[in-house]
Amino acid sequence: MPKTISITAIASISGLGNDPNSIWQNYLNDNHCFIEANFGNQDTSIATLNSHLKKQIRELKKSDNKYKSLDSSVLFAIEVSRKAIKKAGWKNNVTFGINIGSSRGATELFEKHHLDFIQSGKAEPLASPTTTLGNISSWVSHDLQSQGPEISHSITCSTALHALLNGIAWLKSGMADKFLVGGSEAPLTDFTIAQMRALKIYSKNNDNFPCRALDLNKKQNSLVLGEGAAVCCLEIGRTDKTIAVIEGIGYATEILEHNVSVSAEATCFQKSMKMALKNTMISDVDAIIMHAPGTIKGDLSEYKAIQKIFGEELPLLTTNKWKIGHTFGASGMLSIEMAILMLQNQTFIGVPFSGAKTHQKPLKKIMVNAVGFGGNAVSVLISL
Repeated sequence: MPKTISITAIASISGLGNDPNSIWQNYLNDNHCFIEANFGNQDTSIATLNSHLKKQIRELKKSDNKYKSLDSSVLFAIEVSRKAIKKAGWKNNVTFGINIGSSRGATELFEKHHLDFIQSGKAEPLASPTTTLGNISSWVSHDLQSQGPEISHSITCSTALHALLNGIAWLKSGMADKFLVGGSEAPLTDFTIAQMRALKIYSKNNDNFPCRALDLNKKQNSLVLGEGAAVCCLEIGRTDKTIAVIEGIGYATEILEHNVSVSAEATCFQKSMKMALKNTMISDVDAIIMHAPGTIKGDLSEYKAIQKIFGEELPLLTTNKWKIGHTFGASGMLSIEMAILMLQNQTFIGVPFSGAKTHQKPLKKIMVNAVGFGGNAVSVLISL
């Protein structure tokens, strides 16, 4: 990459919490963040915000009369965006772009408005503007009073990392020198979970680990959904606020074999990882935070792709979905946050049941993978 691109701040909200210390402490233990709740008249594992964070979101919703009509996915994005730009030191007079996406968008609100329509035959006046996908970045822009471009998109589960790619492209083009990028997801609804059950990928496990992400020997799919959002601030060059540097980026899309799957050896991941490693020796990658959604085929195909690229000497492999579930469009940026925390603390966070290698050398470079329905893969390599 001809220009140094720095991450100068990152902020998130999820089952892990919303401040770096609590998030890191939650990563250090072997406990997952799942609870049992009723969806579709079935006991269902989900990863939700704790009561304290839910209260914060309710208070945000009440803080402005216009926010009362917004979906949780938008409110999550506003909450984390405020924190991120404060950490980065972006003042009111700073011009920056915004690209925050979501796989599902305003899921809960859309379902509510549609139910009201079915029952009454009428749509509420705010049904359309509050459920469009572009509604996320536009409201974040309104809240932060930003003057730059605002973009929202859905590239399913790789949405947040595609937002990061977009931000880098804007910075490298010279059209901007600061960009706020990430993803937000509030998918814990009856209809969304019913869709995952219809695909036969939602977890039915009732053991100690409902989501068996990165268990390559599992006999049943174990995807669990979680809610959350994460954004980071991108800037050109190193600054006194730099917390990580983008070493390489890669992306690829493969021909569809099935609506929800990638090929057996995830050729999209092979291509995206190879591109991200263009200026880096394979042996210099210390760890990979895998997408690993907890499905049998999804986990195994990504693992085979890593084997194809890295050969017999694999980096340390991990994922956070066994702990916080799959947050769809937000998941890639939550993995970036995990990578930064591991680099800062020089501690590898493994998956307790995966039999992963232990951390035996300094962590200098970590790769993060994400892929969405249809094989839209992204790989990002970061260092301090």
